[in-house]
Amino acid sequence: MLVTCALAAVTALLLPGGGPGRDGGRGTAAAVRPAAAAAPAADCTDPEASLRPSTSDGPAVRRIKERGRLIAGVDQNSYRWGYRDPATGRLDGFDIALVRAIAKAILGDPDKVTFLAIPTNQRIPALKSGKVDIVARTMSISCDRIKEVAFSTAYFQAGQQLLVPKGSKVTGLDDALMTGRKICAAAGSTAEAELTKRAASASVTTVPNQLDCLVRLQLGQVDAILTDNALGAGQAAQDPSVVLVGKPFTTEYYGVAMNRGAEDLVRRVNAVLDDYRAGGTSSPWMQAYRQWLARADLGITAPPEPKYRD
Repeated sequence: MLVTCALAAVTALLLPGGGPGRDGGRGTAAAVRPAAAAAPAADCTDPEASLRPSTSDGPAVRRIKERGRLIAGVDQNSYRWGYRDPATGRLDGFDIALVRAIAKAILGDPDKVTFLAIPTNQRIPALKSGKVDIVARTMSISCDRIKEVAFSTAYFQAGQQLLVPKGSKVTGLDDALMTGRKICAAAGSTAEAELTKRAASASVTTVPNQLDCLVRLQLGQVDAILTDNALGAGQAAQDPSVVLVGKPFTTEYYGVAMNRGAEDLVRRVNAVLDDYRAGGTSSPWMQAYRQWLARADLGITAPPEPKYRD
């Protein structure tokens, strides 16, 4: 417990990634005006439908090439997704591998990335302000979010599930929502939105980052964490005294988020994802999955199929 608590304290000091380090140099992504062509249909019947792939350079991609670095908003304390390896100081994980693939496709070098660690509730503001080019941070595509930012095609499927201490009386969502229970969720997450929608009688605690919830659970300050099962599995691997309970009760898809005006970048990232998925069991996606997530036993056998709206 002490190791994890200490990690939370250290990472809090590093947010939102101030200045250069071993993972990149300085630089700011330019703010982009929203483009009508990048806007989704008003009725939002299929939020995962994105723009068709293209390798043509537009203004957003040219800015990245002129700068010589991709600026990516990521997590650095979600084990297996985006975390800083204490032995090497290097950012690693499934999302980090995808960012490096995008950098290699655009700039010819997977290391030409400036990683900025951003809290969950700062993902959209960072894109809208032009602080980052992309966000790859276990970010679920939703109808609410596509009103503010653009998404790539889906690159992972997840679902909301509860994380509790082993031996807990909480065995599912109904138990967790009972009066007097305390549930933790990251601010700005789909878990927080789900709890708000259900008008739970339980007490809800929101924190900037998922790891902060785990620390509160370890300290006995909350009874359960509501989060994506993919993130929860990483936390359970980080701390074997906690476990996922119940079954996932939502279906959510992660996408790479970008400014709504950066249509050319959306299409370029979708072209990268097409290549990343290609190759069956030998694809870069499957290689990354086996390296980082297969041990979590999430029942995933392949990446989600892309959907397009144009």
